[in-house]
Amino acid sequence: MKILLAEDDVTLADGLTQALSQVGYEVINAMTGTYADTALYTQEFDLVILDLNLPGLSGNEVIKNLRGRKNAVPVLVLTARNGLDDRINSLEYGADDYMSKPFELKELEVRIRALIRRSYGGFHHITIGNLTLDIQTRQIYVNGKVESFSSREYAVLEILFLHLGKVVSKDKIAQRLSIHGEILGDNAIEVYIHRLRKRLALWGINIRTLRGLGYLLEKDSNDTNPKS
Repeated sequence: MKILLAEDDVTLADGLTQALSQVGYEVINAMTGTYADTALYTQEFDLVILDLNLPGLSGNEVIKNLRGRKNAVPVLVLTARNGLDDRINSLEYGADDYMSKPFELKELEVRIRALIRRSYGGFHHITIGNLTLDIQTRQIYVNGKVESFSSREYAVLEILFLHLGKVVSKDKIAQRLSIHGEILGDNAIEVYIHRLRKRLALWGINIRTLRGLGYLLEKDSNDTNPKS
């Protein structure tokens, strides 16, 4: 899961990045509202954690621009401004949740999981055949047992799960795999798809290539008895 953290307090941003990374999130930092707005225009995220008092564009302006582009990514406002009018204004602009500083990390993590879960239909798990993605723990299960994948293999498989029944383009996968500006080419993505395809075939799952469009995760119609 990929989170945009828009926070100009360096100490707080570093602490949150470390804490959220330890529980499995990929965190991209934005120190200004302008940078956050650009990142949200050019990349795909699962959640935004947004301070209101940002240099450049304010947090509310970032939300307004985001919703104006019909982007429904969940936004959690995290700010020192705790007045009723502040809460109302942010929610009216399109924020999904609002927390005041200081805050408890455990509560923040719970709210993050709740918002992400809600954005994917309120489910904890997504299942296809014998494979299940646990959205909260970020683990893949095969016949009830945890299977290990490299971080990038997991990232590719996760985005295919989260868009189950839909074609996922190479550009979208590249965005998912981008880490602090590192861009992967088509060949690298094809390598990860090839590796996953070989493993998933053992369990009766296929990654179908639709030329010019992208990839689709689906059950293998030729497999009638997937192996455990």
